[in-house]
Amino acid sequence: MKKTIILAAMAAYMFTTNVFAQKIKGSDTCLPVTQSEAESFMNKNKGASVTVTGGGSGVGISALMEGTTDIAMSSRKIKFDEKVRMQEAGKAPKEVVIAYDALAVVVHPSNKVSNLTREQLEGIFTGKIKNWKEVGGADMKIVAYSRETSSGTYEFFKENVLKNKNYMNGILSMPATGAIIQSVSQTKGAIGYVGLAYINKDVKPVHVSYDAGKTYTEPSMENAKNKTYPIVRPLFYYYETKNANKVKPFIDYVLSSEGQAIVKKIGYIPVK
Repeated sequence: MKKTIILAAMAAYMFTTNVFAQKIKGSDTCLPVTQSEAESFMNKNKGASVTVTGGGSGVGISALMEGTTDIAMSSRKIKFDEKVRMQEAGKAPKEVVIAYDALAVVVHPSNKVSNLTREQLEGIFTGKIKNWKEVGGADMKIVAYSRETSSGTYEFFKENVLKNKNYMNGILSMPATGAIIQSVSQTKGAIGYVGLAYINKDVKPVHVSYDAGKTYTEPSMENAKNKTYPIVRPLFYYYETKNANKVKPFIDYVLSSEGQAIVKKIGYIPVK
């Protein structure tokens, strides 16, 4: 009898951990908001365990393919070849938009340059513009920082800002957004790009123009919401359709009014 009770208790424990244990991996852009959502979710659901790690959108989607994560965080849409590979493995990915993000271009606080056009940004990150004096700044070499190729932010910036032109050879690739903030804050000639929530007093956000210099707009939540700031993108969660019931409680919480309030507090734009 005692043995039966122990086995039943163990089975109940295993069921609980299977239901409430969630692994979430991927985009560094999604990382701060997902960590805060997970913390709040676990406070409200004492039996829940939600583990959140970064590494980049590509890393998250690969982990989803391999079955080592329940939810992949991504700052870009899943690629066609990734979707095909998942389907070949008998997996059907489901996409959810959990927030929107404005991508900010940042420079060292001492930099006199406050405005840049999309064309100038393209020139800087493709290597055609090499000195700040070429864009109205001091006679100082430009040191450009980028995310690494597995990052969804890297790909979004290439598509949206560089219009699919290649980054310059030798661009300094950083493994995480926090590393770009740190590098730009310590290098006078530096420039990089980060999600809106990462901006702090150690870097200066640049006003951007997508109309050849007629209007320059500051990266801010208000400007992203009213669509005057031009570099805005959705942030995604991907999961396997067959695991919908497993991930639903957490995703529902993120999309709830309480979860979307966290999105706004962290510095992103709510979907609702």
